[in-house]
Amino acid sequence: MILLALKRQKVALIGDGAVGSSYAFAMMQQGLAEDFVIVDVIKERTVGDALDLEDAQVFTSPKTVYSGDYEDCKDADLAVITAGAPQKPGETRLDLVNKNLKIMQAIIKPLVASGFKGIIVVAANPVDILTYAAQKFSGFPKNRVFGSGTSLDTSRLRVALGKKLNLSSQSVDAYILGEHGDSEFAAYSAARIGGQPFLDVAKKAGLSDDDLDTIEDEVRHKAYEIINRKGATFYGVATCLMRISRAILRDENAILPVGAPMDGEYGLTDVYIGSPAVINGSGIAQVIEVPLNDKEKAQMTASAETLQKTTKDGMAAL
Repeated sequence: MILLALKRQKVALIGDGAVGSSYAFAMMQQGLAEDFVIVDVIKERTVGDALDLEDAQVFTSPKTVYSGDYEDCKDADLAVITAGAPQKPGETRLDLVNKNLKIMQAIIKPLVASGFKGIIVVAANPVDILTYAAQKFSGFPKNRVFGSGTSLDTSRLRVALGKKLNLSSQSVDAYILGEHGDSEFAAYSAARIGGQPFLDVAKKAGLSDDDLDTIEDEVRHKAYEIINRKGATFYGVATCLMRISRAILRDENAILPVGAPMDGEYGLTDVYIGSPAVINGSGIAQVIEVPLNDKEKAQMTASAETLQKTTKDGMAAL
């Protein structure tokens, strides 16, 4: 009999709130990772979620799901951090900086102390700033620490454009770049529909520049609308996290919009910001610099400056 040396993949979820539990459910539905540990300061919730999720495996795929502590993260391939104070109605993501930087610091220290040597994906807000902090606190290589970035915003843009053009959102190749927040922008000049420049397609469809500005603004503020109506956003971002996780665990070399470290791309350094990147088993294999027009270049620079100033002030206050 031949015994196969099978590698069990393990994911550690840190933060079992609405986003975290939705992410765990999405991972279960996709059958990703054989071992899944849930860590949160509210232990009872993690136990309850683990018990609830294990009941789903009969209909998906076998998986060991359990409540654990940071010591259980030692042999994880991937740690997904969703823990943080939630964004309340009327708050911007940047308003969360000071309290969530302290939470991130309290997470990274025991995570690294456990011996964890995998990839860290951050989803807590303000995600670009917290991702930068997570990399600094951990000392990990930048390619192994990145954020959800503008993945959700890009999804929102593609959904909105698909509706306007009566197309599947999956057939829209367009990105939101910059901060996951109020300074983000749609890179319309580089967008494509069926290989054609998006702006040409939009013009033929009767969409004016004002229409495109309105769509961009609606995408930028969609989170606020959802928060005002139901208190929080979680299904969309949880699915984004699942997609990013799949690209890592399956070593896909998939191009996805994430919060990526800049090393000269867009003329930027020392900042994490939303841009497409190649994602595989090593984390970020390559940042893809989207060609921008002059207006968009200025928007990217301004967005980065906003993030850098807020990051500097927040880190100094720790």
